[in-house]
Amino acid sequence: MTVLRALPIFEMLDDECLWPLTRVATLRHIPRHTVVLKAGDRTDNIYFVLSGALKVQVSDEEGREVILSMLGPGELFGEMGVLDDHPRSATVLAVESSDVVVMGKEDFKHCLVENPDVSLFIMRSLTKRLRLADRNIESLALLDVYGRVARLLLESAETIGGRKVVTHKITKQDIAKMIGASREMVSRVMRDLTAQGLIQEHEGQLILVDLAAFRRHGDLDALS
Repeated sequence: MTVLRALPIFEMLDDECLWPLTRVATLRHIPRHTVVLKAGDRTDNIYFVLSGALKVQVSDEEGREVILSMLGPGELFGEMGVLDDHPRSATVLAVESSDVVVMGKEDFKHCLVENPDVSLFIMRSLTKRLRLADRNIESLALLDVYGRVARLLLESAETIGGRKVVTHKITKQDIAKMIGASREMVSRVMRDLTAQGLIQEHEGQLILVDLAAFRRHGDLDALS
């Protein structure tokens, strides 16, 4: 009960509605660099992230990869396959040691029918994902690499102590795969941002120092 209530999707449910889910949900630990599911796999489960970090990616036959999104605590994955019964559309890999709650698709479908608030949460989650996909397409079409890096860092940052901080470790290679650029170009942009004093690295975290400058670089309105 405590674990499920820690997940945003279930926090609004009362004990009577939550109790049946405790019988069908399981807790799974995923070591770092472990593939949780692969593109093309049959859809059997939906996953809710309790802790850690995972990345959602696709690749072609030549091994080139694109990272679609990074997932952290409170987020979920596998819901599209549960809803449309199609094979997995992407591969999910644990970037850090992670803990997830796993639920079978039929049990989750029953949960959706019995709990309208959970269904609404899923719709909002899918809408958020669609908006993010739209912004990524927009960035690829209209922003240069500098602007794409700036926008990605802004959207990945959290507000901590009045400052914008990217708390999870994100490599230059991962940034390159997320914005459709080469690692060399991303390294050049990161060096330039550091030299200008726009970013600082501290204890594995990335601090965005000049937010106004970041917003200018990542603002499509500035291009018009």
